[in-house]
Amino acid sequence: MPALSALSRPTCPRCQRPLSACICRFATPTPHATEVLILQHPLEEHHAKNSARLLHLSLPRSRMVVGESFDAAALQALMPTPLYTVLLYPPTQYPDHALPAVLDPLQLADPAGVRLVVLDATWRKSRKMLHLSPALQRLPRWVLCDVPAGRYAIRKAHQPGQLSTLEATCAALAQLEDDAGRWQPLLAAFDGFVAQQEAFLKDRPLALE
Repeated sequence: MPALSALSRPTCPRCQRPLSACICRFATPTPHATEVLILQHPLEEHHAKNSARLLHLSLPRSRMVVGESFDAAALQALMPTPLYTVLLYPPTQYPDHALPAVLDPLQLADPAGVRLVVLDATWRKSRKMLHLSPALQRLPRWVLCDVPAGRYAIRKAHQPGQLSTLEATCAALAQLEDDAGRWQPLLAAFDGFVAQQEAFLKDRPLALE
């Protein structure tokens, strides 16, 4: 019987995907002032349709960490620089959750002094991540306004206005830094990524599940 490693598909060391599905060509380095911390649910780490890896490869001032629960010490270790930290997440009403800090719009006026925390997960899993992490619950919430139309055809949106992690983060940075045009090349590359995944789903539907 061949060893398990011999059966494994060769993997790109950069994007961590099979070489046949490498997404490095879609990476579009884009300068940005706001620091981005991507907290990725473990089930998303190797999901073929996940957009966070492409986002991380394209954002020079981003960090991506995999986990489901982040206590105060763990979260603080991920945020060594003293920046105004906000969670990109819609309002929630859970009686057992800590109240988020009040958002200070004046702090958001300086994008270079802001850290944006993004949860990369399905909506159900992101709610669990929030539930398991009181430290995340206490962060001030920042909610997107004028949400653009979604272009993430390979994953189902359960409610209007739901975007992929990449789309939501680009929209947030565009609003924070008041420069929507800067993100168009990355969004165009994202369209290419989506088209690639659609082709794989059409030709090899079982290989990506």
